[in-house]
Amino acid sequence: MTPTAASPAVQALTVETTPLDDVRQLIPFLDPRHPLLWLRRGDGIAGVGEAVRLEFTGPTRVTDAADAWRTLAAAATVTDPVRLPGSGLVAFGSFAFADESEQASVLIVPRVVIGRRAGRSWLTRVSVADASAEAPRDGGAAPAAALPKPTAFGPEFRLTMAPGQLSAAGYGEAVASVVARIAAGEVGKVVLSRELRAHLPAGADVRRALVELALGYSDCWTFAVDGFVGASPETLVRVTAGRVDAQVLAGTAARGANAETDARAATTLSASSKDRAEHAFAVDSVLESLRPHTRALESSAPFTLKLPNLWHLATDVVGTLADGSSALDLVAALHPTAAVAGTPRAAALAVIRELEPFDRGRYAGPTGWIGADGSGEWAVALRSAQIAPDGDLTAYAGGGIVADSDPVLEVAETTMKFRPIVEAFG
Repeated sequence: MTPTAASPAVQALTVETTPLDDVRQLIPFLDPRHPLLWLRRGDGIAGVGEAVRLEFTGPTRVTDAADAWRTLAAAATVTDPVRLPGSGLVAFGSFAFADESEQASVLIVPRVVIGRRAGRSWLTRVSVADASAEAPRDGGAAPAAALPKPTAFGPEFRLTMAPGQLSAAGYGEAVASVVARIAAGEVGKVVLSRELRAHLPAGADVRRALVELALGYSDCWTFAVDGFVGASPETLVRVTAGRVDAQVLAGTAARGANAETDARAATTLSASSKDRAEHAFAVDSVLESLRPHTRALESSAPFTLKLPNLWHLATDVVGTLADGSSALDLVAALHPTAAVAGTPRAAALAVIRELEPFDRGRYAGPTGWIGADGSGEWAVALRSAQIAPDGDLTAYAGGGIVADSDPVLEVAETTMKFRPIVEAFG
C-alpha cells in the first residue's frame, strides 16, 4: 500500500449526509478535469474534490485497499439519515489489471458527494479532522461546507484516434498465436486487448464525453475515477445488505442493421458453440471465486444482452453472503475473472504479458465504489480510456480467444468495442 495522504489509522473523518430535492443530472456538478462519477440509468453518485486519496500497488493491492478501508471507515463519524446505497461515507475506486502494472490503484473519498437513487437525492459532506493530512491534489475545489454548483460545459472537442503499440494487423497475428497455443494444449482461453491513442486539447472538459457515454449507454456503468473513464456493461460484483450479485459477460456479436438481421444476430450468438464455450469459462470462474463466501449461490441460464452497438452472452449470478465479506473483499477474490484474463488463469496471464506490448493499466480491472458498511458496486472496467495528466488518452478493447477464434473476426470485435469511447471523444 502506498497512501498519498496520512495513514488511515490517524485520520478521523466526519461525514454528514442530508436529503436534497431531486437532482436529475449529476454530471454538471463535476469538476471538468477531475470528475468522479458512478452512474447508471440516471442513478448514482458524483464526487467533487479529494478528502482522502489512497494508492496501492502490487499483488495485494485489492486486499490492502479492503483492509485500509475498514480502518478508515471504523474511525469515521457518519451521520446518514438517507441510508441508501451510495449515501454516507463512500470511496470511488479503480484498480490496475495486472499485479506488475506501473499504474497506481486508488481509493478516493471526495469532499462532497451528490447522489441520486430511485427518485431520492442527497448531499454528503466530508471533513478531515487530522490537520496534518496532505492537501487534496486539486487544492480542495469543493470545501466541505459548500454545495457545489452546476457549471456550463467547456468548448466542444473532437479527437482522432490512432493505433497504439499493437496495430490491428499485429492484434490479428497475436490472436493466431493464441489459437495455436490452445490447439497445443498450453491454455484454454486468453483475453487479448489492443489500444488506440489520442491527445486531449488543453483544458478539455471531460464531462462532455461522460454525457455522451451516459446517454448512449444508459444501461452500462458510466464511470470516472482519477482520469479513468468509460461505460462498462459488466457488473463484477454488487453487495447490498448481505446479498451479492454479478453479471457475467462473454461472447459477442454485432447488432444487425434492421429488426430481422438484429434478431438473427442474437439467435446466432446464443447458438454459437465458440461463444458459449468462451462464456462458460467466465461463468465458472465467477462461481468458483464466490462460493467460499456465500451460503447460497445461483446462476441463470445464459441469455443475450442487447447493447446499442452489440450483443453479449450474459449470465446473472445471485447469492447470500456467509462470511461478512465487503464488496472489496469479493473484488479481491474475483479479479481477474476468465472474462478478462482467460483460463487457466496463470497460464493466460503469462500469454497476455508476452503478447501485449503495453501495460493495460486499469483497463479490465475493477472500478466502482465502496461504502462504510462494506456495500458497493464494482464493474469490470471495459469500454474505457485512461487520461494522463498531460492529456494523453489511451483507449482499450479486447476479446476472448478460444479454439475456434478467427483473427479477422476478433479484430472486428475489438473495433466494435472501441465504439463507445471513439464516439464519446471523437
